Amino acid sequence: MTEFERRVLAVIDELQPGQLVSYGWVASEAGKPRAARAVGNILGEMADDTRPWWRVVQANGRIVSPHRAEQRARLLEDGVVLDGDRVLEPPVQRP
Repeated sequence: MTEFERRVLAVIDELQPGQLVSYGWVASEAGKPRAARAVGNILGEMADDTRPWWRVVQANGRIVSPHRAEQRARLLEDGVVLDGDRVLEPPVQRP
């Protein structure tokens, strides 16, 4: 695992229920503001209960995870308001 991957996972570990962030926000917090796509790749390989990966969406609020159905279900459990595959509330934190 690279240092960047470790930092991304540390950022994800800090996310709380109802807190939504963009891939770019995670990349910025992990020290590489232009690595949003890399964050997506890291999280795309993860779909387990060890980290709250489902709290990361596109900056425009869209859910694009390869595990979309599971992500929607987990966001709804967190109390997030959705319209299809788009987050309505709360706002997504962006860099």
